[in-house]
Order: sequence, then structure tokens, then C-alpha cells
Amino acid sequence: MSASKSAKKRVGGTKPGATHVTGPGGLNASKFACWYRDETLDQWRGLDLDAVTKLAECVAECQDQGRQVFVLGNGGSAATASHWATDLSKTAEVKGKAPIRAISLTDNVSFITAIGNDLSFDDIFSRQLENLLEPGDLVILISGSGNSKNLIKAAEFARSKGAKTAALLGFDGGRLKDMVALSLIVNSDQYGVIEDLHMGIGHILTFYIKQRA
Repeated sequence: MSASKSAKKRVGGTKPGATHVTGPGGLNASKFACWYRDETLDQWRGLDLDAVTKLAECVAECQDQGRQVFVLGNGGSAATASHWATDLSKTAEVKGKAPIRAISLTDNVSFITAIGNDLSFDDIFSRQLENLLEPGDLVILISGSGNSKNLIKAAEFARSKGAKTAALLGFDGGRLKDMVALSLIVNSDQYGVIEDLHMGIGHILTFYIKQRA
């Protein structure tokens, strides 16, 4: 199920490492800041709140049922995954309630490099999931392009083990949008804007969980 809303412009796909939009060019810092603010606000206005709600419900269900939540991504999305896991595990904590068992698969450098060196960089997430994933757990994949091979392998593995899957994506969603049960696409071709919304959505989930009855 793909859940996204279209922004004003049509955005195509991309691949990891490809050149992407940075801005209109030739602007001073103040005008560029205004352009970036407007681009970001357009994406917030077009955000699919139904998809955000469904993802929040999935995370809350994992908390209530004692399931694990795995978060993963590459590059800037790896930092976002780490931040998400920290916020869900610690910041969302409520006294008297079981904490969310959130784990970032981007943080164990020795395990990641062992897998990358001995097997393949494409296996750095799926191989970790082999050790940890249980049916009913939730795997959240964060990616600008939606086409990273290691995330695609992780999504395939998660589905094969009966885990729930969700993805936060950019551009046109890439291959991942059709590989997960829930996709939330930031319909932009500016990586900064995409990553800002991904982080903001993490904060929405965190503070929703913390304040829910």
C-alpha cells in the first residue's frame, strides 16, 4: 500500500549517489533561506497525514505488544534512523508504561563493517535482522531515493519473516514504495527538504506516543 500526496510539481526518481537539486542558483543567503523555507513548507502542507497516523498506530501497537521496532538508512538517513531509535526508546518513555523496544541498525559499527568486509555492503542490514527480527516486529526503512540495495534486501528479508514494514521516502519513492506495507513519500527532489521532513515525522511519532492516553 503506497500512501502519499502529490506536491505541486512532478518529481522523478533517482539513485543513490546521483546529482540532485540543491536550489535555484544565484541567490544570496537570505533569498536562499526563503526559497528553502517555502520548499519545506510546501512539503509539510502536502504531507499525507493518514499515512503518518497509520505509522503512529503501528509503533503504538509494537509498544503495547512488546514488539521490536527496527530503524535503518544510509548516510544522512542513517543519522535519522539513530535519532529515531533514541527518541522512541528514551524520549517517548512514559512512567508506568513499557518502553518502546526501538533499535537502530546503523549504530553497531563493528558488526556493520564485519558484514560489509566479509559479505557485502548490500547485506549490512538484512544480516543484522537475521539475528534479531521476530514475526510481528516493525521494520522502518528511511531513504531519499528508495533504491538502495541494502534497504531493498532488508525489506525483502523482513517480509519473508512476517515482520511489518514501512518506509519514509523521497523523490518518487523508488523501488521501496512497492515493497513495504506502508510508504510515506516526501514528494521533493531536494535531499535536505526530504531529510528534514523525515526527522520531523520522527518527532511527531515520538511526542504522539508520549502524550497518548
